[in-house]
Amino acid sequence: MASKKREVQLQAVINTQNLWDEMLLNKGLTVIDVYQAWCGPCKAVQPLFRKLKNELNEDEILHFVVAEADNIVTLQPFREKCEPVFLFSLNGKIIAKIQGANAPLINKKVLSLIDEERKIGAGEMARPQYVEIPLVDLSTEEGGEGHYENAGDIYNMAIIKPDAVLRRKNIVIKEKITKEGFVIEIQENMFLPEEVVREFYIHIADQPDFEEFVSFVTNGLSCVLIISQGEEEFIQEEIQPQSEAAEEELPENPEEPHVRFAPMVTKKKRDSLQEYLERQHISEFCDIEDDVTKVSKFIDILFPDFKTMKSMNIQRTLALLHPEVYEERKDDVFNIIQNEGFTILMQRQISLSEEEAKTICKNYENEEYFAKLVAYMSSNPSCVLVLLRENGLQHWQELMGPKTLEEAFTYYPESLCARFATESFPINLFYGSPSKEEAEKEIEHFFPPQSTLALIKPHVSPEQRKEILKAIKEAGFELTMLKEIVLTPEHANKVYFKITGKDFYKNVLEVLSMGPSTVMILTKWNAVVEWRRMVGPVDPEEAKLLSPDCLRARYGVDILRNAVHGASNTYEASVGISNVFTEDNPEDA
Repeated sequence: MASKKREVQLQAVINTQNLWDEMLLNKGLTVIDVYQAWCGPCKAVQPLFRKLKNELNEDEILHFVVAEADNIVTLQPFREKCEPVFLFSLNGKIIAKIQGANAPLINKKVLSLIDEERKIGAGEMARPQYVEIPLVDLSTEEGGEGHYENAGDIYNMAIIKPDAVLRRKNIVIKEKITKEGFVIEIQENMFLPEEVVREFYIHIADQPDFEEFVSFVTNGLSCVLIISQGEEEFIQEEIQPQSEAAEEELPENPEEPHVRFAPMVTKKKRDSLQEYLERQHISEFCDIEDDVTKVSKFIDILFPDFKTMKSMNIQRTLALLHPEVYEERKDDVFNIIQNEGFTILMQRQISLSEEEAKTICKNYENEEYFAKLVAYMSSNPSCVLVLLRENGLQHWQELMGPKTLEEAFTYYPESLCARFATESFPINLFYGSPSKEEAEKEIEHFFPPQSTLALIKPHVSPEQRKEILKAIKEAGFELTMLKEIVLTPEHANKVYFKITGKDFYKNVLEVLSMGPSTVMILTKWNAVVEWRRMVGPVDPEEAKLLSPDCLRARYGVDILRNAVHGASNTYEASVGISNVFTEDNPEDA
């Protein structure tokens, strides 16, 4: 309870406009931590504030407060922002702002302003005339048309039809969409519910072949994209003199350079997604819905967690534990990670290459120990993680702390950097992605997607098939390709080429001839091993004993009718995929 009381005394809580107005009456300097209700005040700077309060001992002219942006009208521009913001109020006037938990910069600003206040109080200097800074949203300071202000919140929905997916047109379409500057917020191959198909294509419902079309779409694998506008496109226009005569009238002075107008950057409205697809001659493969209300409804049906995750700013980040921490303190670190609300999506032990080690340690490339550090990192196993959490990128950066031990001990004693310091190197023994874009690149680098061939056998009922497909999605696999086919001996040989000479193969063919099988390409990191684990032992009876939650234990009947099949290794997966699906991807003439 005593600790709780000290924290309240350290930072007064401001959560109404009246309390904000009263706070502005404070004498001297007030440091304001502006926070959102959903994420709370910034814990990372509290040790610094406590240190400043104790060392400066200026309770009359130094105040610390936390202000909840959600309930204070003055702070409306800071609502729904992830990054911490610190405002500096001097005798009721906001004279400075620092974005991000930059402890050294905050420390420098407080010491400088308090030093001035002391000198002013002692009559050693006159009070500077500070200009009050406007509390405006940085994203709107440049002005612009209202049409663009919330472009990122307006989504289009695209359906790439099953025949185009089988021909892998979805890959080309996605590349073109992102190249044009649109952002694909969600992409998933799925079987569309009939009600979604009927409503999405209601504009062609009166056509005579509509029912046949609905059947075609619902029974095949479509690629569904939710797309936002991305950043506005900018072009440069160089202002020219109005006429040659006007240019001739400009005075010529050999001692001065000829003055020309600087290029002026102007906004250019990008084509709509539909217009762009038509211009690229790919609209026949991809249908667009741009009505905001309809798209919102479809998102709620198909991706019910998307809006919540978007509003909570759920993010992935790559995290790395240096060898020393991984070998000696891994369990302690993992406990902290989980207690901080992170979900560990993927993890692996890895020995970094020299180039990877140089990239991870680039903050220290000018230090004399850099070569030794790179050698150590590339010769001992590290642990690489993919972490998921609300505001995950920033929170992991704050949890790690700064890059050096000196800074960590001074300003962030509760950080991982300070808590897991060793004598080997005076550095942070943790790494985290610096941005969302870098995080995705680094995750793909350290956890490269892998594809495997998978099969659901004919004896599995339609309801069980749905359950298996749902389990595949929940396990994090991307359903990259899918087709239903009766595996005649000719086709079965392409999947089961490894056992075609075995005595029991004729029994396998007999089971496969019972009806259509569902043949799939499943993609994720370590897909071959993960799918084999999910499938389980060959004999369902053995599977029920050894791995009761596996697919063969749940849906298998006997050793031949064991529900599912998967490639045994990467070579078998590669050959099987090439055998089964290459024929469906003819090059366009």
